[in-house]
Amino acid sequence: MYERIRALREDRDLTQKKVADYLRCTQVCYSYYELGRRDIPSDVLIRLAEFYQTSTDYLLGRTDVAKPYPKPRRR
Repeated sequence: MYERIRALREDRDLTQKKVADYLRCTQVCYSYYELGRRDIPSDVLIRLAEFYQTSTDYLLGRTDVAKPYPKPRRR
């Protein structure tokens, strides 16, 4: 998981500071997420999936399909 969030960030030429600002945390905190020194809370994982327009399963390494799941239709 940690390698995926770093790869997604680097593929988009973003700095850790830019992603940390989006997540409303410090650059050091975000760096610890990428290094695996700190567990990523579920709310942060969801925000990262939204930010990168992917699924949490992709971030967690449960699938190699980066495309997000379709949103459920309202009835």
